Amino acid sequence: MQRADIGLIGLGVMGANLALNIAEKGYRIAVYDREAPVLEKFYATAGALQARIIPCETMEKLAENITKPRPIILLIKAGAPVDSEMAKLKAFLEKGDIIIDSGNSDYRDTMRRLNTLNENDPTFVGMGISGGAEGARNGPSMMVGGTQEAYARIEPILNAVAARYNDEPCSALMGPDGAGHFVKTVHNGIEYADMQMIAEIYGILRDACHLEAKEIAAIFERWNKGALNSYLIEITAEVLKAIDPATGKPVPDVILDAAGQKGTGRWAAIESQILGVPATGIEAAVAARSISSLIIEREKMATAYGEPVAGSTFKADPALIDALEEALLAAKIVAYAQGFAVMAAASQEHQWSLPLATIARIWRAGCIIRSQFLDEIGEAFSQDATGSLLLAPAFIEKMDAASQGLRKIVAQAITMGIPVPALASAISYFDAFRQKRGSANLIQAQRDFFGAHGFKRIDQQGDFHGPWGDGLD
Repeated sequence: MQRADIGLIGLGVMGANLALNIAEKGYRIAVYDREAPVLEKFYATAGALQARIIPCETMEKLAENITKPRPIILLIKAGAPVDSEMAKLKAFLEKGDIIIDSGNSDYRDTMRRLNTLNENDPTFVGMGISGGAEGARNGPSMMVGGTQEAYARIEPILNAVAARYNDEPCSALMGPDGAGHFVKTVHNGIEYADMQMIAEIYGILRDACHLEAKEIAAIFERWNKGALNSYLIEITAEVLKAIDPATGKPVPDVILDAAGQKGTGRWAAIESQILGVPATGIEAAVAARSISSLIIEREKMATAYGEPVAGSTFKADPALIDALEEALLAAKIVAYAQGFAVMAAASQEHQWSLPLATIARIWRAGCIIRSQFLDEIGEAFSQDATGSLLLAPAFIEKMDAASQGLRKIVAQAITMGIPVPALASAISYFDAFRQKRGSANLIQAQRDFFGAHGFKRIDQQGDFHGPWGDGLD
């Protein structure tokens, strides 16, 4: 029997869909799942694609049925399961073979796994995949971290199954070791921020403008035809139009307001802090999800202090809707700028040479945060690979105009007691960065007073101390 071009372990929703995508693109794929019924069901329902699928009852048979050097994708739960399956799989592989972890793994785990391999072991690739189950089946965006040699072996397959934008595959090598999983982590951090900002705008339209879900859906549909055109805006409109068959109410109205998280957004926030790069939108989004899960505590606070929405309501006139659109656009630009700044810092820290322009381009289709202005982001980094997105000419004009709407909306929301942590973080970040002289001089004076840390002067070179003696007694 003809051997497979690639193997895959883990036939959950993502793994099964990616395997079908690979087979559909003309490649033979060997598949394995530790649950035999899962494997049997997958193969039985593969239809005409069965001809290019080789079901394998064991890892050993999986390895035997793949052409050398053997690339094998792991699509299993991140963490300890990857270490466990990798240890088992290594027994049947040899030098030159490639283990590809395509889960949402911590990039530090990816670097550790690669470093623990011996000279005669297979190599290890960390590949971030975005697009969810639909993307896996019809074309995801893929961010690969590994050696040039390993990437050359799998590149034709990845390019075939990836989403395409203007006939360009949304897949690329990000750099060595953990680069691919790091980029995916930041992608998810931007996704957290983007979703939180959209939710805050929805909250204003629902709680301050008192609009029904279908009315809000119409607004998002209109916005999706303009500068805010993106996958998340598109699906927000679809979600808001959906009706719950059990109650006849809009589906969002019957969903408990407690957002889950699997950790990647939190990792992005942590890494930004470690690198010393502010990513306030991501941090605000992670904190907001954590607060949302504290249902009992929120109920107690509401009883003790009253509901936060107070005062007059927003009038949902055209001027306000336009301001909300501007606010969301400006906040999204800030979130992307922060995410790319984090990647630029990590690239320097780990000597990855992350291709920022390429990253923007492979996010234009297939991934969750695909949006209209990723073309402009790609162009901006093509012209200046190290600069801030907020200093790119195309975005200076956008932010100068849209920031006025953001400022107006945040000010009104705070006055009314409507929580807008991500939107507020965006305007504060923007204002802090365009302030020539801030207030950190006082912080430096305080640090010198209690800890003799010293400070720089604006009129002399060198390090200085203040005239406050030895500090605290």
